[in-house]
Amino acid sequence: MSDKHSEKNQNKMERGLQNRHVQIIAIAGTIGTGLFLGAGRSISLTGPSIILIYMLTGVFMYLMMRAIGEMLYYDPDQHTFINFITKYLGNGWGYFSGWSYWISLIFIGMAEITAVAQYVQFWFPTWPAWLIQIVFLAILSMVNLIAVRVFGEVEFWFAMVKIVAIIALIVTAIFMVLTGFKTPNGVASLSNISQNFQLFPNGFMSFVMGFQMVFFAYQAIEFIGITTSETANPRQVLPKAIKEIPLRIVLFYGGSLLAIMAIIPWRDLATTDSPFVIVFKLAGLKWAAALINFVVLTSAASALNSTLYSTGRHLYQIAHDSPNRFLNGIGAGKLSRQNVPKNAILTSAVVIAFAAFIKVLPGVSDSFVLITASSSGVYIAIYALTMIAHLKYRKSKEFMADGYLMPAYKFLNPLTLLFFAFVFVTLFLQKSTVVGAIGSAIWIVGFGMYSQWKFKSK
Repeated sequence: MSDKHSEKNQNKMERGLQNRHVQIIAIAGTIGTGLFLGAGRSISLTGPSIILIYMLTGVFMYLMMRAIGEMLYYDPDQHTFINFITKYLGNGWGYFSGWSYWISLIFIGMAEITAVAQYVQFWFPTWPAWLIQIVFLAILSMVNLIAVRVFGEVEFWFAMVKIVAIIALIVTAIFMVLTGFKTPNGVASLSNISQNFQLFPNGFMSFVMGFQMVFFAYQAIEFIGITTSETANPRQVLPKAIKEIPLRIVLFYGGSLLAIMAIIPWRDLATTDSPFVIVFKLAGLKWAAALINFVVLTSAASALNSTLYSTGRHLYQIAHDSPNRFLNGIGAGKLSRQNVPKNAILTSAVVIAFAAFIKVLPGVSDSFVLITASSSGVYIAIYALTMIAHLKYRKSKEFMADGYLMPAYKFLNPLTLLFFAFVFVTLFLQKSTVVGAIGSAIWIVGFGMYSQWKFKSK
């Protein structure tokens, strides 16, 4: 395949993202809001060995990104990895993955817009949640509609907020450890991590449960691959963005968790309060809670911004691959003058906006929680189908031997599939996730069979 690319790809989307946009978005893509709010809960679950869970899960997510990266390097005009599932596993699985992924992203968007309202109400408790959600959604929709470079610039600065917060935490911890800083829980020291270390302090099952929690902290890491197709030089940008994932995981996840546990003995960590707030308060920052609230607000807004970007492109692709009367009617397969899938983005935004009214409707709120939990299991299925598509690509005539190859794929690809299967099974082992796991299994089997039947004759 030729390495020549015009300013627009085959779908005529503008290549307006710069290398700095993609590199910073790639860093932010590995840092979820859960790190700032849920780190205390995950640490209390299994102690210092949570770092091992983060690193192991990070390895498999990196391997998945190498598989996606290899296929996108071969064909950088594809702006969604779902296209490779269609190409190598057939239209049935492509149809299943396209709609399942779009719906899963919609529910992530709904969850993020709900979180945005909660974080804004930290400062303005009397403001109605639905109004906050609609205003934020409207602003971020406009960001996505103007031009892809505007999206890139906004996402760049959202990402910088998260990165600076984590670096500040790590620097604060280093200072406290070196000076023997005294806290109400003792002295800041690395011995807080190593003293009486146990791999399974709360039992083996708690350790196993840690994997599902950590896995979903990495969810949407594949977004890196989606953005590179709208850069001027995707074959230069993509390998660099993926190669640095391991370093980011070690620095941002490993560094943050080590910093927290060095300052606060892990058994003393509350599961309700953000460890980031606790650490900055100990450092004398009285407005630490407001600071971290601002960080998680930008993190949730960043996730919502990325969701609108991604859902728009996926719905646009679905409209091209599986056109129907509804998608044709709303013009989901058309680009605006700014070369963005305007109607697909607006349609996704309207569907996400339903989250603003869900809590008002009796009985619907509980269903929303169930469906959101179910979408998490569906995500795993799509990741697995992507890995199988990669195996098929390697055996195809189109295999690019001098491309950006996944190392030892014959062994590491099936091993990654086994890991995804393991995480899916863990969803059935906990009360809080079992109903969602059953829901996702029903969807995978039911919609999977329908998708195969729909394209069987074709």
